[in-house]
Amino acid sequence: MKVTFPHLGNAYIFIESLLQGFGHEPITPPQGTKRTLEWGSRHSPEETCLPFKTILGNMLEGVDLGANSVYMIGGWGPCRLGYYAEIQRIILQDLGKEIEFITLEVPQGNYHLAWQRLQKIVGSTEVKKLVQGCQLSWAKLKVLEDIEALALQVRPREKEAGSTSRCLQRQLQRLRQVDTIRSIQELKAQAEEELHDLVDTSSRTEVVRIGIVGEIYTVIEPFVNLQLEERLGYLGVEVVRTISLKHWIEEHIFKNALGLYSLRPLKRSASGYLRGFVGGHGLESVAHSVDLAQKDLAGIIHIFPLSCMPEIIAQGILPQVSEDKNIPILSLVVDEHAAETGFQTRLEAFVDLLQRRMRICP
Repeated sequence: MKVTFPHLGNAYIFIESLLQGFGHEPITPPQGTKRTLEWGSRHSPEETCLPFKTILGNMLEGVDLGANSVYMIGGWGPCRLGYYAEIQRIILQDLGKEIEFITLEVPQGNYHLAWQRLQKIVGSTEVKKLVQGCQLSWAKLKVLEDIEALALQVRPREKEAGSTSRCLQRQLQRLRQVDTIRSIQELKAQAEEELHDLVDTSSRTEVVRIGIVGEIYTVIEPFVNLQLEERLGYLGVEVVRTISLKHWIEEHIFKNALGLYSLRPLKRSASGYLRGFVGGHGLESVAHSVDLAQKDLAGIIHIFPLSCMPEIIAQGILPQVSEDKNIPILSLVVDEHAAETGFQTRLEAFVDLLQRRMRICP
């Protein structure tokens, strides 16, 4: 099958490798652009959120490039993610797109349906090749996130503006091409060395550290969050991530399928602010904000798409967390009408506030 899929940051490198291991041809849509959003918005229900529209745009571009199958994750609970796949399947069908739409989600008792979907995914690929493909793609995901995390530390300390982003993209494209575990580890070592060499060791400027919380797609996908991490890096900010695709897969897919996933750690952190699951990453946003306040961070940014119910609940709680923990928290809401100038201005004002606080309370 020729399979397309929505973007989620640089996770396409992991997904491409996984699909190749399953014996499919990945059709990776272009990185998100204005065209992607316009195409997705044109065919989406007006009230749907920005992630839905962008993901649909990715699918349409992938199909336009020759894909005959679409992979999309599913879900359940208060978050509308559980409806995305089915609505997008209907939209593509109504547009006359002759594709096979496969929804990937943890079975809730219907293991027969899950088995049928698994058979479509793996096809007739030999077990040995499947295992090798999974091992290779998982190794790529781990190294991918390790390199990205290091780049977040280096960018506010770089000698030449933009050098970190260029190095990161160069190494990620190399990671996309390698096909052995050993070469992945060698690439990681080289990437780490190159990134460390970009640091301006003579600088005495104190770097502001800011944690990022919010809805997973908006936090990870740079087209949707208006390149939030890069913008902050160029403002002299080290970004601390709280969301990892690798961790999400481990917790919400593997552990959930085995009945081992538990919300107890999150509920414990959010105790006194939020008692339970409200869908999406609402509970995580509150819990991670409380945890970040215990660390050596100057502030927190909470970012989410307009009309996201779980994050709206979190937004209403976070001002109390900010007051109780004495840490500034900025909430940013994005939709297809978000203006880059206003977005940049709010970031600059927030970083300036944090820098002044650091000078007053070193």
